[in-house]
Parts: sequence; structure tokens; C-alpha cells
Amino acid sequence: MDCNTCTSRKMMKASIDIGTNTVLLLVAERRYRSLHVLEEQQRIPRLGRGVDKNKNLSKEAMNRVIHVLEEYKKLLAQQYPSILIPIVVATSAVRDANNRSAFLEKVKAEIGLTVQLLSGREEAEYTFKGAQSMLPKQYSTKPLLALDIGGGSTEMALGKGHEILDRYSFDMGCVRFTERFLGEPKATADQVGDCQEAVQKMLATYSFDITEETELVGVSGTVTSLAYMDQELEEYRNDKIDGYGLTLQTINQYIEWISDMSSDELLHRYPVVMEGRADIYLAGLLILKGIMDRYGFNIITASTGGIQHGAIIEAS
Repeated sequence: MDCNTCTSRKMMKASIDIGTNTVLLLVAERRYRSLHVLEEQQRIPRLGRGVDKNKNLSKEAMNRVIHVLEEYKKLLAQQYPSILIPIVVATSAVRDANNRSAFLEKVKAEIGLTVQLLSGREEAEYTFKGAQSMLPKQYSTKPLLALDIGGGSTEMALGKGHEILDRYSFDMGCVRFTERFLGEPKATADQVGDCQEAVQKMLATYSFDITEETELVGVSGTVTSLAYMDQELEEYRNDKIDGYGLTLQTINQYIEWISDMSSDELLHRYPVVMEGRADIYLAGLLILKGIMDRYGFNIITASTGGIQHGAIIEAS
């Protein structure tokens, strides 16, 4: 075996991100300051359904996640046997649940995996590193504000190069704010207004000190799905998503359009990116608009990186 093959195997890692809405698997090789993605999988068990109201993870939701973890563990054993133990992290829904210890113990007992429960600040840091890892090289030295609109929380991290200058986690997300403010099958104008007001109140609790040179970068489903939709792609391709810019005007147009659609109509129009997301997507766009309005950003750049990418970088 040549030296390059040895090095590649040593640097190949897997991570699993247990989020409020999704459970994501990533297999990648660390290549200096970036990642070479070998495998990505997404499942949408919505672990955080009802957590904002009930403060507990439901038995049904926990079992759905256990099933996904079993599937991922089998995939890794069959296709990447050199990866003995994946990095597993959990975020907002588990962090907020009173029965989080029971869930973490269940994963350990039934799947044999130890889950690292990230704090909001750690989640923001992983978001920044993950976002940066998948962007073109010129973004490695620019001042960036990285944004991750999740199901239960929204993380923002300000940094330049490999130095993170500030970071914060807001208790607002697509699932949480949909359950609080937006009705089905589609939201009313008053509900949209209430959600937008709540976003601004939440953002007022913490402020970032940004400069004119700072660029806004967005990861996760709200931003990457919109990049897919705006390009009218037929298949989801990372090379088309990474570095794609979305203007505030474009985002406002999609908000107006999607506000008049039911979640079923949105899913029918964009099944590739709206499966498991259509009913919470408007809330994500409203949070995105609120952040851009507050800080005066006219454009956001999409990155397919995320917490799972940051977890691999942090462990390398």
C-alpha cells in the first residue's frame, strides 16, 4: 500500500448530526483546510416535534432516530469498515428536552454510540468551521458571519480565517417557530407578521459587531434548498450549491410566493428538497429575512457544509 493511501485512510472520518428535524451522516477526508466528501445521507425523523411545548422527546420520535442510527451504522460497517466509531453530536432538541439523559442512554444501549451533546456556542463554532470547509478557497480569509437556521435553534458565528471572533445560539428555528406561530395548511398574513415580530425580538437579545467587509454565509436546509430552487436544478448537486448567492430581493419574492402555498403544494413543486421540510420552510425563510434585515445584508452565500462537517474538522 502506498503512503498516499495510508494517509487518506487515516484522515477519513464519519460524523452524524442528530438535529431537531434531520439526522445527517457525513463521510469525508480532511484535506488541509477543506473536506473531500465521500458520502452524505439525510433522514428526517423530526426528533424535536413538540419539544418546544412539552419539553420532552416523545417515545415515537426517539425510536425514529434509533432506526436511522441503526441504518447509518450498518452502512458504515458495510461500505467504510476502516471507520470504527463515527463522531455523533446532538443539538437543540436534545439540549432542550428534560428527558435528554434517557435519550442519550438509549442510543448508547441500543446502538452502542456515545453522543456528544453540543452547547449552543459549540454548535455555532461547528457551523462556522463546516460552512467554511465547503466554500471556494477565497472564503478562507474573508470575514464571515456563518448562519445555521436549524429546527429548534439558529446559530451565528463571526470569524475570519480560522479565528472565531463571536458566536451565539438563538432559541428560534423552523420547527419551533412553525409550532408557535404558523398554521396549517398555510399561514395567514397575521401569523406571518407575528412570526416576523418574534424573530426581531429574538435577534434583539444579542448583537454581532460586523464590518462592511463581512459576508453572510448560510448552511442547512433553508439556504441550500433555496439555492437549489432558485437555479431550477433537477438534482441536488453540491458543486451548484456551494458559493451560490441569494439576494434579499429574491428571498422576499419566495416568501411572498410560498406564503400563498400549502405545504402539500410546495412539496409537489420541489420534492427533492421539500420532503420532510415543506411544512416548516416558511418559518426558515422568515428567520433568514429577519437576520438579513437586521444586519443590512443584501446577499447570502450558500454552503453545503454544516455541523457534521465542523465535527470532523474539530476531531482531526
